Amino acid sequence: MKVTSVEKKEKSTVELTIQVEADVFEAAIQKVYLKNRGRINVPGFRKGKAPRKIIEGMYGTGVFYEDAINECYPAAYEQAVKEQGLDDVGYPKMEIVEAGKEGFTFKALVSVRPEVKLGEYKGLTAPKEKVEVTEEDIDGELKPYIDRATRLVSVKRKAKKGDTAVIDFEGFDNGTPFEGGKGENYDLKLGAGMFVPGFEEQVVGMKAGEEKDIDITFPEDYHADLAGKAVVFHVKVNEVKESQAPEVDDEFAKDVSEFDTLADFRKDLGEKLQQRKEAQAKSDFENAVLEQLVENMECEIPDGMVEAQTDRLMDDYAMRLQSQGIPMDQYMSMMGMTPEVMRASAKPAALKQVQVELALTAVAKAEGIEVSDEECEAEVAKLAEQYKMEADQVKAIVTMDSLRKDLSLRKANDVVLSSAKEGKAKKKAASGKKEDAGEEKPKRSRAKKAEESKEEAAE
Repeated sequence: MKVTSVEKKEKSTVELTIQVEADVFEAAIQKVYLKNRGRINVPGFRKGKAPRKIIEGMYGTGVFYEDAINECYPAAYEQAVKEQGLDDVGYPKMEIVEAGKEGFTFKALVSVRPEVKLGEYKGLTAPKEKVEVTEEDIDGELKPYIDRATRLVSVKRKAKKGDTAVIDFEGFDNGTPFEGGKGENYDLKLGAGMFVPGFEEQVVGMKAGEEKDIDITFPEDYHADLAGKAVVFHVKVNEVKESQAPEVDDEFAKDVSEFDTLADFRKDLGEKLQQRKEAQAKSDFENAVLEQLVENMECEIPDGMVEAQTDRLMDDYAMRLQSQGIPMDQYMSMMGMTPEVMRASAKPAALKQVQVELALTAVAKAEGIEVSDEECEAEVAKLAEQYKMEADQVKAIVTMDSLRKDLSLRKANDVVLSSAKEGKAKKKAASGKKEDAGEEKPKRSRAKKAEESKEEAAE
């Protein structure tokens, strides 16, 4: 392997031109031939016995080139990156330049760890929500318990909105029943909007035992066979039920909680809600501080770095789904999503994570943060206890380098957040960064400059 050229490109990428020698390429071709000859039929030879030269004569000298290149370019790429001292942080883009008996040459666009110009990172300010729990908030916490204890009770009166009507129904298109238009003892919550528009409204006012025909016109965007059609549903109401909520008192509190009084139950709900709100306010504040940290830095992030992080997010999500017994393809089908749409939705989060990681790495460097072997061992012990594993099992899964880096980022995060204050977020100062080539910055009039100066003074 020989690197014949190194060229820096935009957005923290480097293009390497890499040449793989003839003997290495020949060895890869021979390996591919031996692996694939059993699948190639050549007249006059038993399957798998045709000489390589005969196969190349029939299909061309380059018949094994593509597989041979795929066989040996990963090692050549890895060696070239190491030789050039590049910190590869994403997937390379490959382009084959030429291939033949003399070997092959390819170009690799390498995403390298970008240079970070760290801005202000101590004493950052961000707004923090003042947490308050009202009686109305506690009522909201209590509602799910009331809903679960609410019972449907049969009533002898006309159905009204909010009731549940137990119905038999059958739909007819010009007198002919249509597929999917029939049901028996169906619990229809009136006003829930679960049926075709106009259906539930015509059931309102019916009593148990009453039957009638309901005229319905399907929406234009409905299923193709029935879209826009006027049909008739024959409906019979078997029963009308109303929701009866429980009496919310001390007895209710005893039934749904470990407390003897409603007052104690409400107090506990309020305290738990207070804790959740405070945790959320703290998380929002910290996120706002980190957003400022990212805004204050200057850095050209390579696309490959974001793509690699997106892949990690997708893999993590797939593993979480699989742990619940849901394959990723089944989940996407249920949600009506394609892999491309799901990946696109994950990219903003991936970009944010990359930005924060780069910024905190720069903070760790600026602060001279180091992580000792003892700290790493303590973290291994903590993980082992958390996941009920042996320390050696943890070390087999998590490399010490990745653990050391994670602890370094945590320390940097503590540096930023421990000095952060509540208040109005500061505006980013002008960086003095040059405009991109080919983009001319419009000139401002003196009046406009004066107006901007006034605004800045007012702030």
